Amino acid sequence: MDPSAEEKQRARNRRFFRTLTALESWHQFRLRLFAEGIAVGILGGLCISLFRFLLEKAEAARLLLYRTYLVPAAESGNLLPLLAWALFLFAAGYVLFCMLRYAPLSGGSGIPQVKGVIMGLMKMKWFRILWVKIFGGALGIGIGLSLGREGPSIQIGAAAAQGFSRFLGRTRLEERFLITSGAGAGLAAAFNAPLAGTLFALEELHRNFSGAVLLPTMAGAVTASIVTRFFFGESTSFHFAVLPPLPVQDLLWAVLLAISAGFLGILFNAGLLRTGRFYSLPLFRNSYSRILFALFCAAVLGFFLPSVLGGGNRLVDVLADAPYSLSFLLLLLAGKYILTLISYGCGVPGGFFLPLLVLGALLGSAEGTALSALGLLNAVYLPHMIILGMAALFASSVRSPITGTVLILEMTGDFNHLMALALVSALSYVIAELLGGEPIYDALLKKSLAGSPSPEAGKKKDILLIPVGSGSLLDCRKVSDIPPLPHTVLMEIKRGGQSLIPDPDTKLRTGDFLCFLTENEQAETLREMGREQVPPSHIGK
Repeated sequence: MDPSAEEKQRARNRRFFRTLTALESWHQFRLRLFAEGIAVGILGGLCISLFRFLLEKAEAARLLLYRTYLVPAAESGNLLPLLAWALFLFAAGYVLFCMLRYAPLSGGSGIPQVKGVIMGLMKMKWFRILWVKIFGGALGIGIGLSLGREGPSIQIGAAAAQGFSRFLGRTRLEERFLITSGAGAGLAAAFNAPLAGTLFALEELHRNFSGAVLLPTMAGAVTASIVTRFFFGESTSFHFAVLPPLPVQDLLWAVLLAISAGFLGILFNAGLLRTGRFYSLPLFRNSYSRILFALFCAAVLGFFLPSVLGGGNRLVDVLADAPYSLSFLLLLLAGKYILTLISYGCGVPGGFFLPLLVLGALLGSAEGTALSALGLLNAVYLPHMIILGMAALFASSVRSPITGTVLILEMTGDFNHLMALALVSALSYVIAELLGGEPIYDALLKKSLAGSPSPEAGKKKDILLIPVGSGSLLDCRKVSDIPPLPHTVLMEIKRGGQSLIPDPDTKLRTGDFLCFLTENEQAETLREMGREQVPPSHIGK
């Protein structure tokens, strides 16, 4: 055996031994994860606070630049400021291009990448990701690309958590728990939404709500929120006046909005997944040309439709305070949609999470304005349609209705809309399912893996903890009933803090944790067995 290969094998053996040793003290292991989740929240909160500070300064500078110099120069025919701005865009585009070459996984939202890392299908160089995401995200969004801060924040939190794990020499099993915690801390810190951050990390990224991952994730999200609130205050992301609940008789219009959001969510996902076809045209010879195209599109819209630039949270506040005409709302909706596709497709660090919420707000405002003009809805309830539109479109695109409901509640600070939010989130989710669309982050992850597969990552052996969910394929079945998978061995069963030897006749129960030694490529299959509601007939008798 090659000496280097032999050393790698010894390192893997040491890692497995440390993992098994940690799992022997189950309660202590979970308490340690909780404490480490707090540390991850502090570290992630500080990094994301820096990102938010830079982003706010960059966006303020852009608004001042357009208002004071560029727009007056264009009106007067003074070309010098416009030429200087064009040269700056060329330079900024080149900087972003170099950053993406240095850290390819830092491009785009970062959420599919984090999912890939948690699933063991991708590798992440945490330090490169960390600083490129902070500075590259602030630069791209600050210039005016229609991208959100939530994706970079989630990946920043995940990268900080991975760095923390590597510093302490934690096992891969523990590292994945901490990465989930860091991702939840990222969303919480981005929007002052600790509950939504926790739910998103569990519902969308880790895909289970077991106590082992819940404790560190909640600890990280709450701690990160405390850190960012220390720097930025306790104000919510969106500023709505205290509104009365939507009357029951007007819930019909909420249902109509949910149906519209279901269709728009499918359209948004389809557009996002197909931007690569547009950027594959001969016009775009490399990623630098794609970045320049997106930057100049944003620059042009900065003169004619400046509201669609950046993430768009200011636009939502304007909609709530002073509604626009229906024609202008439709123009904003089209402009925001197109610029978001162009911005995300060029690969610059930045997410579509916040632009997606803005599109939902515009949809709700447009439908509310139309209903009001027809005399079907009192104009006082227009803000309600904005709030409901955000939750509905998020649920239809991302397929995380619980996260969407809680997120909008926390971002608006108004819990009077809980019933209506839950209604539209569930309905838009169902509409999107009926239309056959795929959750956007899952689709983006598949696309990324298809474009740059990492077979070496999938073949690596690892220890996984699979919780047995109620009514799942594994619930109330014997160990002998577990479908066989290649290169997979059930090593141990954790039940109530006790360790059980996996005898073939041992009956599994809800809440058990199954400790598998397997290859990473089998990880998602095992997770599905533990959580999916599958008919028992699918298991061999």
